[in-house]
Amino acid sequence: MTEFLQQLINGLSLGAIYALIALGYTMVYGVLRFINFAHSDVFMIGAYAGYYLAPKLGAGSLVGGLAVLFAAMAVCAVLGVIIEKLAYRPLRNRSTLTVLITAIGVSLLIQNVAQNQKLGFGPNPKAFPRLFPETNLHFGPLVVSSNQLIVLGVTVVLLGALWWIVHRTRIGTAMRALSFNATAASLVGIDNDAVISFTFALGSALAGAGGILYAMNYPSIDPLMGTLPGLKAFVAAVLGGIGNLPGAALGGLLIGMVETFVSGTRASTFRDAIAFAILILILLFRPAGLLGKVRVEKV
Repeated sequence: MTEFLQQLINGLSLGAIYALIALGYTMVYGVLRFINFAHSDVFMIGAYAGYYLAPKLGAGSLVGGLAVLFAAMAVCAVLGVIIEKLAYRPLRNRSTLTVLITAIGVSLLIQNVAQNQKLGFGPNPKAFPRLFPETNLHFGPLVVSSNQLIVLGVTVVLLGALWWIVHRTRIGTAMRALSFNATAASLVGIDNDAVISFTFALGSALAGAGGILYAMNYPSIDPLMGTLPGLKAFVAAVLGGIGNLPGAALGGLLIGMVETFVSGTRASTFRDAIAFAILILILLFRPAGLLGKVRVEKV
């Protein structure tokens, strides 16, 4: 029983990070109907932002760690807006395939610039600094690290803030209106460009938070660190129902728990393949995802 609870906590902690990344995928898809494959690299930039900001903002204390977290989120939010304005906005009336190819190109561009020693961070891994005071909490034979509790706590707060923004603010209402019908939204006075930029900023900020939380638990960062977590988060978004915010969060938690439980079995070498096996099964038997709804596309 103790081993099961330990695995469950580990899985929830990992799944919470996948959920934060998956929300960015699903928010952009809900508004623009395309997958921003550069999102995983924004996640990586968030981790590097934390690496460079940590010495300047007093990392190692609760206040300093939170300052680094929110500063990295701000950096990623700005990056998300820049990517949207420079790469995606000029192609908004082009085919979905054109935008998808551009998204892959933006992802490769960010990765290669990041690996460059002069322009970016260099190809070698870097040890991520300690952001918060670390300790292990013992509940009988169960051991929970303070970093895991911080990951879960920050994720819950951010998910609550996201729900409030989407359902209780004017910009959130505009996002939902744009998602439903972009033409009708513009006819009633909604600035579609501003709403789309805000959506990218919000999703990118969540990816930045995910990058910080991931680096806290796996404290070695490199320019390619976002590739695999980004793909798994995409699977999580599809699993929950792409375009559905609660579905993305649920999918992230499920992928994290499945991956963690598989790691404790003889099939541990397949832990990364499990997520993509789930993707294939979902596409075969429930393409709309667990919480998604089937959409009828007019052609």
